[in-house]
Amino acid sequence: MGRIALTPLIAWLPFTTSSSARLIAFLLFTIAAVTDYWDGHLARSRNLVTDLGRLLDPLADKLLLVATLIPMYWLQKHYTLLVPEGTMPQPTPLLFQTPLGAVSLPLWIVVVVLGREAFMTVFRQIAARRGIVIAAIGPAKWKTTFQSIWLGAAYLWFFAATFAARQGWEGDSAWRGVAYFIGVVGVTSMVGAVVLTLWSLWLYLQRYGRQVARLV
Repeated sequence: MGRIALTPLIAWLPFTTSSSARLIAFLLFTIAAVTDYWDGHLARSRNLVTDLGRLLDPLADKLLLVATLIPMYWLQKHYTLLVPEGTMPQPTPLLFQTPLGAVSLPLWIVVVVLGREAFMTVFRQIAARRGIVIAAIGPAKWKTTFQSIWLGAAYLWFFAATFAARQGWEGDSAWRGVAYFIGVVGVTSMVGAVVLTLWSLWLYLQRYGRQVARLV
């Protein structure tokens, strides 16, 4: 319930162009991602899994994904519209910076990631009504981990880029190393998340597709 309550704040804070607000957004996202793992671990290890938990946990996950992915796409695509407070009217590059150049979030990745989540939600509901329980598989769990690292890196970059712009660090070699590190982590985890998104979807369809199709 706490993660659900924090979701609107996590979605809104990056749009404020304040480095402090963007830092708070990163910290709140980190707390949400860590507690997502921790509450599930506690529920399973202490045998405290409840019907309410089964309902709210996936809902919290989906809301957090939408609340971070959409702002990430918008900020990286329209960063020229957002100028940090106290700076000259110059755009702050919110694209991931890597040694190979700037990397943004393509729309097709947003569609694939969110489309997969929507499809699996419906797929699970149909299966559950027919008495088929679709448990989380290993690649799906790793997908969630890679997504958290990717989105966390993006939120960290929104703060770091804004703060560096206010301090005038863009041309500093040490800052460039920090920017490249965040960018490489962000891009690598993004690629990993997309691969695991498609791979886990294929495994689910391979294992349960025929059973569910017979029952539809």
